[in-house]
Amino acid sequence: MINATDIRKGVIIKMDGELYQVLTYHHATPGNLRGFVQTKLRNLKTGTQKDYRFRSTDRVEKAFLDTHQMSYLYADSDHFYFMNTETYEQVSLGPEALGDAVSYLKPETVIAVDFYDGKPVGVELPAAVELLVVETDPAMKNATVSNVTKPAKLETGLVVQVPPFVEEGDIIKVNTDAGTYISRC
Repeated sequence: MINATDIRKGVIIKMDGELYQVLTYHHATPGNLRGFVQTKLRNLKTGTQKDYRFRSTDRVEKAFLDTHQMSYLYADSDHFYFMNTETYEQVSLGPEALGDAVSYLKPETVIAVDFYDGKPVGVELPAAVELLVVETDPAMKNATVSNVTKPAKLETGLVVQVPPFVEEGDIIKVNTDAGTYISRC
């Protein structure tokens, strides 16, 4: 059991006999009221989403998962395929199980895949990934203002805001939790 205040994005919890993945969370302590954690949860069996508010004193059962290192292979119209790096077994996951992780997957990327009762239920992304910039506005010469950004489309289709000096063909590091630019590689 974990405290409700320890809930984070991507954590899988067990509630009412069902598994739920935390899509978003917000810990709030409004004025003189008691604190709470507002979450958006996705049922891993049905795929339905619901908003749920935990009191800060609530305890939540965290699901114990088996994690295996797997290499992302490819995607077809409705599934993403992964191969276990030790046993070479292949499994597939639907886009609803991956959520936002789809925007950070490129072939041969090794990530952790979570299993519950022998079935894949989700993935754990690294804190940052390196992706190629495939489309952006040209670099601006003598740009000295540090808070100016421009959109850049990456090889996976993800669009992030980048500094003006980033050009097409650059490889950048992106934070997978917030989907933001970290640095140029």
